[in-house]
Amino acid sequence: MSTVYKLLRSSFAACLMISLLVFLSIVGLRKTGSLESLELGAYDWYIRLRPETSDPNSRIVLIEITELDIQNLGRWPLTDATLAEVLTILTQYQPRSIGMDIYRDISVPPGRKDLDAILTKNNRIITTMKFGNDMEVGIPPPPVLKNTNQVGFSDIIVDPGGIVRRGLLFLDDGETMAYSLALRLVLTYLQDEGVKPQPDEFSPQHIRLGRTTIRPFEPNDGSYISADARGYQFLLDFKDTHGSFPSFSITDLLSGKINPEVIKDKIVLIGVTAEGVKDFFYTPYSHGLQTNQQISGIALHACITSQLVRAGLEGNSYVATANEWFERLWILVLSIMGGVMGLRVRSSWRFSLLAVSILLVLGFTVYYAFLSGWWVPLVPPAIAWLFSAVIVTAYISNREKEQRKLLMQLFSKHVSPEIARTIWQQRHQFLDGGRLRPKKLIATIVFTDLKGFTSMSEKMDPTVLMDWLNTYMESMAQLVIEQGGVVDDYAGDGLKANFGVPFPRTTEAEIRQDAVNAVNCALAMEGEINRLNTLWKEQNLPTGEMRIGIFTGPMVAGSLGSSQRLKYTTIGDTVNIASRLESLDDNDVIKHNYTNNPCRILIGDATLCYLDQQFKTQKVGETVFKGKSEKITVYQVIG
Repeated sequence: MSTVYKLLRSSFAACLMISLLVFLSIVGLRKTGSLESLELGAYDWYIRLRPETSDPNSRIVLIEITELDIQNLGRWPLTDATLAEVLTILTQYQPRSIGMDIYRDISVPPGRKDLDAILTKNNRIITTMKFGNDMEVGIPPPPVLKNTNQVGFSDIIVDPGGIVRRGLLFLDDGETMAYSLALRLVLTYLQDEGVKPQPDEFSPQHIRLGRTTIRPFEPNDGSYISADARGYQFLLDFKDTHGSFPSFSITDLLSGKINPEVIKDKIVLIGVTAEGVKDFFYTPYSHGLQTNQQISGIALHACITSQLVRAGLEGNSYVATANEWFERLWILVLSIMGGVMGLRVRSSWRFSLLAVSILLVLGFTVYYAFLSGWWVPLVPPAIAWLFSAVIVTAYISNREKEQRKLLMQLFSKHVSPEIARTIWQQRHQFLDGGRLRPKKLIATIVFTDLKGFTSMSEKMDPTVLMDWLNTYMESMAQLVIEQGGVVDDYAGDGLKANFGVPFPRTTEAEIRQDAVNAVNCALAMEGEINRLNTLWKEQNLPTGEMRIGIFTGPMVAGSLGSSQRLKYTTIGDTVNIASRLESLDDNDVIKHNYTNNPCRILIGDATLCYLDQQFKTQKVGETVFKGKSEKITVYQVIG
């Protein structure tokens, strides 16, 4: 249980929690449609980045009615006679199918009988109609072809923002199932190749052309959120642009300037490209401030038709989307990756470099998937990754700031800068839930005290007393720090120092060095009190006499107090014995002459055994402290 508790309180657990919250936020934001425009923009961007095919499409030919054609013919709309003449010439050139993207529900005399005759005589001619809706009135097909297989609707799905990204195979008005103009043309073309529409083997409700099953578009496919998915829709790949299709004007056709071999066995689309008619659409290639961002209606129908032909013959024209659970898992993985980066990377320049690198890798990964026919989300995982990284970084930085504040409050004023830096670098060994983790270790404790300080303080002015005492304490504390010790506590005129904390010693050599450092510190204090006494005499201030007790042994080190006011300290029998050695009455063990030396340094036998005779000592006797059964042999350090 303790391991689980520590894990839950760890930085990694916080990282996972933040990453999960970011993931849920992004998924929720995406569910509202707030990211849809950005995601569709990324989809358009990948379409534009995709390498264009260099070979012009050889299956589809466009016969365009331009502004110049209208001026040459002298009228718009074209008469039935002109259309009949155009269709007659085209049928003589033997195309596989002809698509007429011109509404002819109302007769435009003269020539209606001629037009009806050519339409009914050649079943490879496909005419167009338009479904109605709440905003627009429907347009029926030519009356002579009503309820025949020579009619296809020309309705185009335009996304919010005006971009066309989806095509249609079928539409149903509740009474009639209608085919699209592109599908009618493709089915007529593919029948000569022996390819017919079939139900998918595993999903019979899906249509299959050749080797390609075209799964119908769903409202939440790709980056769409609750899109209108009525009819049988599919995503357009736009691998064919307007320049992919050979195009000729209707004037060229009527004047015989078109080689019949260009038309033979092709799909021919007849439509208007004159600017005055306004039959133009925006596609993913429409961006920026460049001119001519729209394509004509027949060019758009040609793109849709070409994609369906490729699906039937080549089996490579389908934009697949991952299911919703995979997309969420994809976002979650990136969110966790961002959180882990925020947890591990502390350097700002490394963070920036890694952030740019990972975003580039993410972009290339999604782009490669797109080239392979898969539409994988880019914007949500990128945002989730970036937000997780930034928030976790901010959280860890703030947590480290608090930890540093805590550690520096406990140690910075009581240890050397080198030890303080090491404590910060190894902070994970010390902190546990806002407190220092308790540690059992072997260390050497030093207690100091001024003899007769109470009676001295009663005779001195308070201000002078505090200045005098602070001078003494600052000098002694600095010596502790210089010798690698930690100042534990100040108590009136007393000072407690620890040698061997906060890092537990693991070898005898380290424990021995701590004991040597403690005694060296005591001897340095002896020299310092002599220097201070000389200074105080010159200032007509009282002089001081020190008592120092030193003992080595096991103890517990950790933080003590409330969360608002913590103190790093050591506790245990070793600490108590060191304190007793400092306060030991001279009459009990030793008669000390303070006239010759104002500093008495007493150590226990446990400390002496670590000194290796590096110091001159004198045995002064044995004593049993209150509450203890074992005798302690006491030694005085002479020099």
